Parts: sequence; C-alpha cells; structure tokens
Amino acid sequence: MADETWEEPCGFKAPRRFVPDQREDLSSLVTDGVITRQQLDDAVALAEASHANAAGVLLSQDFVTELQLAVARGKSWGIEAVDLAHERFERDLARRRSGPEYIRRGWLPIRRDTDGRLLVATFFAPTPQLRDEVELELDGQVRFVATSRWALREAVLDIFADYFADHARDALGASDPLLSARKVLSRAQAVGGGALIVAYAVCLVIWTLSTIVWTVAVGSIVFLLATTFKYVVALHGSRYDVVEQLTPAEVEAVDDNALPMYTVLVPVFREANVVARLIANLRTLDYPRHKLEVLVLVEEEDHETRDAITAADPPANFHVLTIPKGTPQTKPRACNVGLAVATGELLVIYDAEDVPDADQLKKAYLAFQRGGEDLVCVQAALSYFNDSENVLTRMFTLEYGFWFYYMLTGLEAARLPIPLGGTSNHFRVSGLRALGGWDPYNVTEDADLGIRASALGYRVGIINSTTLEEANNAFPNFIRQRSRWIKGYLQTSIVHARQPRRLVRQIGWVSFLSFVLLVAGTPITFLGVIPSFVVTFVSIWLEHVTIADLVPAWVMWIMLFNFTVGNAVMIYVNMMGPFKRGQYYLVPWAILNPLYWILHSIAAYKAVWQLVTRPHFWEKTTHGLTTHLSPTERQAPDVERQPAA
Repeated sequence: MADETWEEPCGFKAPRRFVPDQREDLSSLVTDGVITRQQLDDAVALAEASHANAAGVLLSQDFVTELQLAVARGKSWGIEAVDLAHERFERDLARRRSGPEYIRRGWLPIRRDTDGRLLVATFFAPTPQLRDEVELELDGQVRFVATSRWALREAVLDIFADYFADHARDALGASDPLLSARKVLSRAQAVGGGALIVAYAVCLVIWTLSTIVWTVAVGSIVFLLATTFKYVVALHGSRYDVVEQLTPAEVEAVDDNALPMYTVLVPVFREANVVARLIANLRTLDYPRHKLEVLVLVEEEDHETRDAITAADPPANFHVLTIPKGTPQTKPRACNVGLAVATGELLVIYDAEDVPDADQLKKAYLAFQRGGEDLVCVQAALSYFNDSENVLTRMFTLEYGFWFYYMLTGLEAARLPIPLGGTSNHFRVSGLRALGGWDPYNVTEDADLGIRASALGYRVGIINSTTLEEANNAFPNFIRQRSRWIKGYLQTSIVHARQPRRLVRQIGWVSFLSFVLLVAGTPITFLGVIPSFVVTFVSIWLEHVTIADLVPAWVMWIMLFNFTVGNAVMIYVNMMGPFKRGQYYLVPWAILNPLYWILHSIAAYKAVWQLVTRPHFWEKTTHGLTTHLSPTERQAPDVERQPAA
C-alpha cells in the first residue's frame, strides 16, 4: 500500500491522496486473552521481515478472527468496531464512489448516524489526513468505525453486486467489441458467411459431385497441414527439456520474505462432492500463508457447495467469494469478479479437482523474475492421477503429455502464440488487467486470452511443474467436455478472424499461420475425421463402388496419406507424451489414437450445433467420478470424498 495510486480493474489510474500507515497496535489482543504476547511478537517480527502486516500474519495462522482484529483495531484507534455483515447500509450513500475504489482505499460509508454524521467503516487508522479526505469526498462530517479488510470486501461485493456482474460481463466487449464472443458473427462475417453458404448450396445443387469432391479435398488438405504443423512443433519441443527449467535448489533458495502476495482463484459450480479434497490439495502449497489469498468463486445460487466449503473448515486465508447472478453463467465471468477484488501481484487459476506441485507458486515467481515485464503468464503442465483407470483416461493422459510437454514447449521455443490451458496458468495481475481479463462469452477463455496476449506483445512461458487432475473416465462426460473445448476454439477463431489484417500486423505472418493451423485447424481436422474415414474405408473395401472414377486421384492420395501416414504421425507424437513423466506403461495405448479422434469428431459436430443454437452455454464437466485416489487422498486418508451429484 505504499504506492501513490489506486488502480481500477480496467487499468484506469487516479491519484491517491491518502497513503495509509500499515503499522497498528494490536496489543489489546493480548490483554483480552485472544493471543499470547509471544504470538504477537512473532507475528510482528515476521510482518516486518516480509514487508507485510501483523494482522495478516495472525489471520493466516488462525490465531484470530476478522472480527477480533476489527475490535482490536477499534480499541487502539479509540473507535467502535462493527460487523459489516449485520449493518444496515444506505446504498445511495455507499454508491457515491465505485466498489473497487472502496476496496483499494480501505473505507466504506455505511449510513447517516443519528447525530447527522456519516458512519464510515475503515480498516486503516482514521488519521486526520484520512478524515479530511473522506469528509471532503462525502461532503459531511464523519464518524469512523473499525472493520476488517475482508468484511469490507464482502460488503462492497453485496452493495455493488450489479456493478461487478456487469463489469465481469461487459468490460472486454466495452473496450473492444470485436474481441468479444458475445456476438457469434460480426455484421461483415454474417453477410460474408451467409453469401458463402448460399453459394455453396447453389454449387451443391448444380455441381453436386464436384462440390462434394472439393469439400473433401479441402478438408483433407487442412487435416494434412494441421497434422504436419503439430508434428513439426512437437519435434521442435522435444529438443528442449522445458523452456524454464527451475531446479529444486533454486526453489529452496527463494527467500520467503521477498515473495509477493499471491491470489489463487478457484471457480467452482456444483462441486460440493470435491471441495473438501480441494481445500486439502491447496493446503499443500509451499507458500507463506500470510501472502497467499485463496478465493473460492461460488455462484450465488450454489448453496450446496458453499455449505460444503464451510463444513470443510478451510484455513483463514481461504475466502468464499459469491459471484452475483448474471449471464452468461461461465467460469470466465466468475474469474473476472475474482480478478476485480484480488490483492495479489501474481494470480493463478485452479480447478476444483486440481493437485498442483507444492512448489509451483515459487517456480512461477522465479519464472516471472527472470522473464521480464513482457512475460504475462506462465503455464504449468497438466497430467492425471487416474491415468490407468480405463482406456479413456489412458488416452486422455497420452494426449495431455504430448500437448503440455512437447507441443506447448515447441510453441514457446519458437515464440509462437500459446493457447492457454484452463487451469494452472499463472499471471502478472497488472498484465492480466491490461489485457481486459477473460471473455465471459468464450467457452475456452484460456485459449482466447493466450492469443490476445500475443497480439498485444506479451509472452507466455512454460514452467517445469505439473498439476494433477482427474481425467474423464466416462464417454458422455468426455463428449460434453470436448465439445465445449472445440466450440471455444471455433469461437476464438471467429473472433480473431474479424480483423485478420490487424492480427497479422500485431503478431506477424508466422504466428498468424500458427494460430490458423492450431486454433482454427483443430476443429476443422476433427470435423473431417469421420467423413475421411468413411470415404477411405469405402474406397478400399467396397470394390464394386468405383470411387476412383468419381474422385480425382490426387484427392484419393491425400486421403490415403492422411489415413496412413497422418494417423501414424499422431500415434507417434502421442507415444512421446509419457516419456517426460516416466509413464512408459501408457505408450502402447497410443495405437488407439484414430479411435480416440473419432470421439473428437463426434464432439466436434456437437460443438458446431451448439455454436449455432447455444453459443455461450457452458456445458459443465462433472468431477469426482473416479474411483482412484488423488495424491492428497493417498497421503491423508481422512480427507472426505462425497459421491458425485
């Protein structure tokens, strides 16, 4: 809080006239018997050494509650303490300023008192300077009451629920409507796309066979190019261990006192069956608790999950952040609310079932220290703790091994745009806010954000850390999840195709072609899998059907090449995936990759249908279906697991 500015989530800065003094007298906690003198002295010493405050240290160690701190502050300042959860607010008075401004400035007007003065809650010392500032801005005499930082944040979120809901939904679209997936197609895209559909339909009626042949030919060429691109990039990535290789010795040498505040966002929705495990997983993070802020983002109507979190008795640095009702009800919208109130310099996203490496936050910190200001995000790898549960989980793990340990590494080494994963991506908060946060209308907001970061000159890096997740072990659940991802890739392709010349100017031709082949090419590839397989099988095994007389030889050769060499290449790169983690028992299963792609093709057709009928619908993946134990559950068998809803 030593800076001279406060900053809105959108990046707007205005002068801060009052710089609060973080030092405070908490000795009444000792005299009241809440803590011991030794506990207070230790907290003060740690706070001074780590440039934090003693109150935060005491809270993180569960020595005091937020209300007890507010009472202690009030006694030291000679004012009353209040519990804002039970206060009556005059909302017109409170809404004279913006919600994020109150959070950053540490005070909030409550109502007009019986003596005519304005009752104002604060978690900073009510110095004459602060009094002068508040009275000037509110145009009246004030009476201060003490509160806690989190209580003030919760009150602001309640009073400004509509603001946070609107900001989370509209901020990106307001700054640049063409970058938002709110409209599936821009006017130009709708007109141009409609003209193309009409032209294609006419060709299909007049030149039926030729049109079908050329459709198959174009799909086969895209398949060939996209597969070749993935193969080349993966081979390039195989030449590197990990771009940002951080050793245990380097992590061990990190000075905890020098670490910045870190915010962890965990968006959950109807996850009551896994939240106890979530809390146990995040407890293992090796990071000073007084510098770690965990915000569990729970939708307003999801009472079951909220109750389950309370029942799990989370540590004091875990906070449930209620996401105001609104549309679209998506993970990125919830994350935008979390970003608006986050106090960390660095921020990471985890999903409800994630088990990150204990040292992951420190590795991310070191990567940012070395990477320069243009490094806005570092991505940790994802793998699965139930990799041997069934065929589907094995294929899932093979795919992710190839993607995170070879594909993304190759993209980073070549300085090409990286579509982020939906979890375990670590951000500089300042850079993330400059990017406008996440697009709440894009169901793969992570991939879209990676492309936007590249367009604005930011870099995305890879660190040698892994987060274990629960692989999908059921086919219907897999189709739901994968269709959402493919729909999101289609959304991202459409959004960034609105201004292709601008994107080329921003990232260059090589990066642009990489984006086209990876983000746009992937859905097209999957859409072409089933038709290509059908035509190829028919041409090979049904001799009485003279396909060769109908389809040009060059098209047949491309299809045959894709069917044999293309699939062999993808089998090979998927075989590469397990080597980085020593999962050699998975290698033989890569031979099933063509069948795995057929599942993707089914999901792709569902994605296209949903893009037309329900473009912003977030098809939820059900977690907690596995019978395998996560590493945390194996180490702590008393962690309660509820059956999936």
